[in-house]
Amino acid sequence: MHSGRIVMKSPYTVALTLITGVAIGSVVVEVLHAQSKPIYTVAMIQISDPDEYMKEFAPKAQAALKTAGSQFLAGGSPTMIEGDPAPPNTRITVRRYNSMEEAKAAYGSAEYKEVRKIGDKYAKFRVFAVEAVSQ
Repeated sequence: MHSGRIVMKSPYTVALTLITGVAIGSVVVEVLHAQSKPIYTVAMIQISDPDEYMKEFAPKAQAALKTAGSQFLAGGSPTMIEGDPAPPNTRITVRRYNSMEEAKAAYGSAEYKEVRKIGDKYAKFRVFAVEAVSQ
């Protein structure tokens, strides 16, 4: 039976409980963050009109994808090391995203789709995503 008595915890007990809760929460967040690996998108772009592509499309596409959370890591004409050479006027870009969902959302965003209509006039695109590997 409940005696009706109120039990007060000492300030040390409350502080220890709070610190323990924060520590456990931090560990859980770190574990969840470690489980989601970065995603890299690689675009192979065969450009039919390099001047118009660079003038009308590239800056707008860069801005749209950056707004969506990507980090531009590399881009330019490929230097073939192995295999068939890339077609003339080919450009490769590499971007980093925090998750596959973020990458898909960036390329599926209304802003990028609108800009892509311009790009489609000057180039053919192949964009794929790969998950980072744990080291």
